[in-house]
Amino acid sequence: MLELLESVNYWHWLALGLALLACELLGTAGYLLWLGLSAMVVGALLTVIPMSWQLQWVSFGVFSLVTTWLWWRRQLKSDTADDAQRQLNQKHKQLVGQTFVLDEDFPVGKGRLKVGDSTWSAQSESAIKAGQQVEVTKVSGIILTIKPRDN
Repeated sequence: MLELLESVNYWHWLALGLALLACELLGTAGYLLWLGLSAMVVGALLTVIPMSWQLQWVSFGVFSLVTTWLWWRRQLKSDTADDAQRQLNQKHKQLVGQTFVLDEDFPVGKGRLKVGDSTWSAQSESAIKAGQQVEVTKVSGIILTIKPRDN
C-alpha cells in the first residue's frame, strides 16, 4: 500500500481532479467542484515542488477545506443580499402601501387590524372610524403602522 502511495505523481492528481470535475458535470451541485480544483492545484504544485505523499494528501485536504469555506462565505453573503431584496413569501414587505377598510373603530395607539384572513397588530397616531380606508405606511417587526387614507 505504501508503494502505491509513494508512486503517486502529478499526473495522478491532475487525472483525479479532471475526474472529479467530470463527475461535477453530472449534477452534484458544487460538492465535487472544489475537490476537483484542489486536486488540480496539488497536481500543479507537484510539478514544481517535490512533495512526500503525506504532504500531498494534507495539502489536498487543506486546499479542499479552504476553497469550500471561501465559496460558502461568498454564497452566504450573496444569499443574504438576495433575501433582503426579494418580496416573495415576505408578507410584511408586501403590506407597505396597501390599503384596507376597517371593520371596527381603531383607537389611538395600538390595536388590531384585519388584513385578508388574518389579523395584525397595528398602531396609529389618530383614531380612525370603522368603514374608513387606511394605508400601511411602515412595518416594524409584526406591528403595522397605519394612517387614514385621503380620498
